This record gives sequence, structure tokens and C-alpha cells, in this order.
Amino acid sequence: MLTRGMRLRLHRARQLLADPDASQLALADVAAQAGMSPFHFIRRFAAVFGDTPHQYRIRMRLERARQLLALGEGSVTQVALSVGFESPAGFSTAFCRRFGEPPSAFRRRLLPALAAPGRMPPLLVPGCLALMTAAWSSPQFLQSASERSAAQCRSPSHHRSKP
Repeated sequence: MLTRGMRLRLHRARQLLADPDASQLALADVAAQAGMSPFHFIRRFAAVFGDTPHQYRIRMRLERARQLLALGEGSVTQVALSVGFESPAGFSTAFCRRFGEPPSAFRRRLLPALAAPGRMPPLLVPGCLALMTAAWSSPQFLQSASERSAAQCRSPSHHRSKP
């Protein structure tokens, strides 16, 4: 039998599981706050809400990630890490399972629809290319490239006259 007090504790626990700031909170801690053993908490939670606490937490993370992707907030990797996934690959797999398309395709599909009329949508660049571009335009790389070209110009083989 589910008492009013138990139902209230389960609702508080569900709010705690949905809270992005409490994403690192262990299930045992949430169960303790609900006044139940972890095993009893999982069974009761699933009976009342239809999902286990873990499934519910993953669903809430994916919903938050979908909102961030739709708003164009950061790269897919940044979104994955900000909502509590440990790897972008795990995030992509879970997102694809839940919404039927990879997060990058979801973003590509939505961003043009959100662009203001007369304004070009932002260019989507793969993260590896963005990192390489940033590295190539760094002062260290530019300095070493200019030193190499200056050295080539000074080398005797460059100034040889042709017979």
C-alpha cells in the first residue's frame, strides 16, 4: 500500500533525480532521502512512475540535452558533458535511441528553422576541424612557420643560379 507520505517522498526524490545540479548524487543517497532502502526505492519508484530511477535520470538528461542542442548551446561534446554523460559516444547512442536521430543531425535539422529571417544560420564545423584551425592560427604555429620560411629563403640552395 502506498501512503500519502510515501508518495510525497517519491515525488521529492523524482525532483531530486531531475535536478541537473544533483546529477552526481548516488542512488543510495536519493533512496535514503526518501526513507527507503535502495532496492525498495527502485521498486516503488518504478511502480509509481513507470521508469526506474536510472531510466528517469537518463531521460531527464536527454531532454535537457535536446533543449541545449536546439538552442545551439555549445558543441555536442560540451552538451553531453554538461548534462552528465561521461562520454560523447554514450551520449550519442542514448540520444539516438531516445529520439531516433543522432544529436548532430537533430541540431542540423533544427538550427535553420530557428534562424532569424534574412540572417544566415551559424556554420556547423566538426570539433576536430575547429581544434586544428585553432592550433594552426596559434601564435606558436605562426611563429614557427614564419621562421621556417625565412630559413628557406636564407638557405644557399634557394639562391643558386640556374646554368
